[in-house]
Amino acid sequence: MIATIPLMVIPFILYNLAMVGVMGGGGISSLQHDVIMLSMLSGAIWSMALGDLFIVVALVVLFFEILKATRNGSGSLINHMLSMLVFIAFLVEFLLVQDAATQVFFILMTIALIDVIGGFAVSIRSAGRDVSIGL
Repeated sequence: MIATIPLMVIPFILYNLAMVGVMGGGGISSLQHDVIMLSMLSGAIWSMALGDLFIVVALVVLFFEILKATRNGSGSLINHMLSMLVFIAFLVEFLLVQDAATQVFFILMTIALIDVIGGFAVSIRSAGRDVSIGL
């Protein structure tokens, strides 16, 4: 049953926690704070902000969601429906909440849309291979 829960809810929850100020106390401005800073061999300093980290987490989650879409089972349809609901939640929040109108949130919402479309496409493709026609 836990496999039917869409993993894209993780970046959604993380962004909302940052928005209310749990991750750094600054609200939406906490997405600009660097969480990783590395000195490169070239002498340059590479840094990753919290918002960038959310995007990386969402891309990793997208990979696992596409892997989950290849399974054919009773929970896969529920997973697709819940993934659609997560995308709708992203879209509604993007349109109605002022702090969600950022580039980071838009990219997360786009990744959620790719999850929905990719999940359906992979499921349809793999289900078509499971159907055997006895001619």
